[in-house]
Amino acid sequence: MRRHSQRPTLKNLNPVFHKREKSEDNSVVSDKLLKLARKSGALNLSGRGLASVPDKVYDINAGDKDVEVTLESLVAKEEDAWWNQLPLNNLDLSSNQLVQLSPKIENLCSLTTLTLHDNALTSLPKEIGKLEKLLRVNLSRNRLKELPREFFTLPDLRYLNLSHNQFEELNPDISDLHMLEVLDVSNNELNSLPGGIGFLVRLTTLLLAYNHIKELPPDLVNIRCLQKLDLMHNDLIALPEDMGSLRKLQCLYAQHNDIHELPNFDGCDLQELHVSNNFIEKIPKKLCSKLPHLKIFDLRDNKITEIPEEIALLQNLTRLDISNNSVSNLPYSLASLAHLISLQVEGNPIKSIRRDILQCGTVRILKTLRDRQAGLETAAKTSNSSSSLAESGNMGANGLNSPRRGFSFEDDQSIFPDRYKLHKTRCLTVTMQQLTDVPKEVFETACNEHVNIVDLSKNRFTTLPEGLQEMKECCSELVFANNLINTVPSFISQFTRLSLVNLSCNSLQDLPEEFGVLITLRELNISNNRFEQLPKCIYELKGLEILLARDNRIKAIDATNEGLGALKRLATVDLRNNDIEHVPPILGNLKNITTLEIIGNPFKLPRHQTLERGTEAIMSYLRDRIPV
Repeated sequence: MRRHSQRPTLKNLNPVFHKREKSEDNSVVSDKLLKLARKSGALNLSGRGLASVPDKVYDINAGDKDVEVTLESLVAKEEDAWWNQLPLNNLDLSSNQLVQLSPKIENLCSLTTLTLHDNALTSLPKEIGKLEKLLRVNLSRNRLKELPREFFTLPDLRYLNLSHNQFEELNPDISDLHMLEVLDVSNNELNSLPGGIGFLVRLTTLLLAYNHIKELPPDLVNIRCLQKLDLMHNDLIALPEDMGSLRKLQCLYAQHNDIHELPNFDGCDLQELHVSNNFIEKIPKKLCSKLPHLKIFDLRDNKITEIPEEIALLQNLTRLDISNNSVSNLPYSLASLAHLISLQVEGNPIKSIRRDILQCGTVRILKTLRDRQAGLETAAKTSNSSSSLAESGNMGANGLNSPRRGFSFEDDQSIFPDRYKLHKTRCLTVTMQQLTDVPKEVFETACNEHVNIVDLSKNRFTTLPEGLQEMKECCSELVFANNLINTVPSFISQFTRLSLVNLSCNSLQDLPEEFGVLITLRELNISNNRFEQLPKCIYELKGLEILLARDNRIKAIDATNEGLGALKRLATVDLRNNDIEHVPPILGNLKNITTLEIIGNPFKLPRHQTLERGTEAIMSYLRDRIPV
């Protein structure tokens, strides 16, 4: 008879769904893994399916100090000796099935980073308060409703992520975490914030999105270091009246609330204001004069009926979204916003501009407004006198179409802003005037009025004006976009406070070596130039966080420690539309980069599908291809 092959029995099957035993957890944490952790000081147990933390993890710092030391053991196991081991300072237990932690966690007293996100934790042991060296704790995506009181005694905690849990309130003792810099409590069930939140004076980022908060405590404005405040998707009726006290606030997200009016931002350094999907009925005229640095103003889906002429005071505005409101007319002053590249107006009953023009987008709308304003000015001059008409015609033929060699306070008051405006806005803005030079006296006056932003974009400069040196000790932002600049003078190295330089849309091929001494520079925009490689001086900008170099002729990416790898703070890199033929895999090791744009280059790998999935997918792809 033919023999049938033996069928597997149930006892040989390894079911996917079964109760995790401690022995299985122990087998995951191998001796080899612990050995590597003792060498590096970091233990990564992420995504191992752990239901409990093996005791040998808690005892990892115990080492083998009690083992008898012999000559043979010294020779054979020198690298494994306890004196060559590092105490565990980084423990990653994320993406497991942990329901609780053992009180033995107090043994890991050297921990500085504890990562526990994506588990099923319902509580923490009080012994966690003994980890006095902790700097970063990530508890997001668990089932926590409260923290033990001992947790709030951690003396040096800087980063705390409690997002995606079940907190209905925050313990007032959270104000005792006086070193905290980042607090994320988004996606919980919070109805309010504790009154002592204002004692967190070192907080720079506060994330409260997707809760049920109806009112913010008055002392919130005491957090004077706050730079980013996220309040979107709550039940807020109003924002604190004195938001201007948050002088370092740069980004405010308050979309999807029930806010009816905008508060006073006088004194605030706001750059992004997102208040879409509220019940705001008007844009305060005073607000426009108090936010000279505002770049993004999102008012989509509100009840606004009018855009004030004072909107022109927002000279740094790049994006204005008033979609789905009740605006019937656009002011001509919008056309004077030199940096406005995105104007969204769909969903408004605008009657002053034809629908087909509105559908053509920002450039066409602004051109229409500009042309109409010019027509009105011409008509006004015509009605005054025939001599005015002749003078106006002469200006149209010779003035606006020819480069201006310079200007003075008396002759060109319409071009040069007065001292009062300089003092109030702290900005020297002269755009679209065909300038090729600026008198030294202009910069001296700006310096005397404590101006820190110089915007001379959309002119005809071929280099930076010599007189600009007068502002070397007060200028923090230089904007010379859309000019004809082909060289940057070496005196740029004298600017000791520069945080932003925008040289986009020029004719640059290189930057001077002296550019590398700008250690305070945080953002550099050299897009739309003629660079064939990133200048080496860029790799010396140790404080650089944002590098925008799209639309050039760059052929290669240097991701070594002498290239982009030297910029430890670099978070955003835009290299779109260049001539890059190869993306080095070691680029994936630069973990500080959170935004990487490289689409529009001739390289074949990574493929387009990977690029479309975003930075995380690109970096992961590159890391997987690093030779072992």
